[in-house]
Amino acid sequence: MTRLLRGVVVAAAFSSLAACASLGGGRDAPLRAPVVTDPAPIVSGTMRPYQIRGRWYRPAEQPNYDEIGLASWYGAQHNGRPTSTGERFDMSALTAAHKTLPLPSLVEVTNRANGRRVILRVNDRGPFVDSRIIDLSRAAAEELGLLSQGVGEVRVRYVGRAPRTGGGTALRRAEAAAPSTPTPYAAPAVPSPPPAATTAYWVQAGAFSDRRAARRIADRLGDRASVQNVRGDGQTLFRVIVGPWPDANAAEQARQAVIARGFGDALLISGG
Repeated sequence: MTRLLRGVVVAAAFSSLAACASLGGGRDAPLRAPVVTDPAPIVSGTMRPYQIRGRWYRPAEQPNYDEIGLASWYGAQHNGRPTSTGERFDMSALTAAHKTLPLPSLVEVTNRANGRRVILRVNDRGPFVDSRIIDLSRAAAEELGLLSQGVGEVRVRYVGRAPRTGGGTALRRAEAAAPSTPTPYAAPAVPSPPPAATTAYWVQAGAFSDRRAARRIADRLGDRASVQNVRGDGQTLFRVIVGPWPDANAAEQARQAVIARGFGDALLISGG
């Protein structure tokens, strides 16, 4: 009888943990993710050091990984292609790409602007841009409220090994107040392009202090590229934008094309 009672108490404790996991705790409290009893093995070869564009990356187990940085997302252009784990990229699944965490693994991602949080399955490598720490699937960006703006500040925490399949969890939360500290973008903040009658999307290739340099880059990027004069932090910048496009998927494809042309910090932005 004592053993039976002890078993009931333990079961109740686990039920309480599950309830806490579903609620998510406070804004900065880590999530209690479900225990993975049958984790997928780390994919052979994905933990070896590798080099991209002259820079070395060294994957490792990082149980204390907890970083704040920028996230972007990728969608239709990559849908169905194999990821670094050999899984097929599904833009409607809650997945992500990271440069050095084990593959596959689980991470908790928090949108610092609105407090939304998700658990994502990391099954790919990237993004290979210094200013960004994680790439999200389209579905993950939508859950976090980053779909229209294309890039945003997030907190990424390592949860642990991923199950053999799935692992992504959406946690609907009430919108939270934006943090008082500004997002640390490399370039000064500049206003969005003029809004159209309906939501439109642009790709920002870069912002430059030299108007002639900006004009040369716009000429290289084709007829859809233009130069805008913008002011930020008391200085004038010349922003090269490409577009507009009527939907985020088309703009994301264009952003990837701009990145391929050598502008690794290209951003997807919206207006209207």
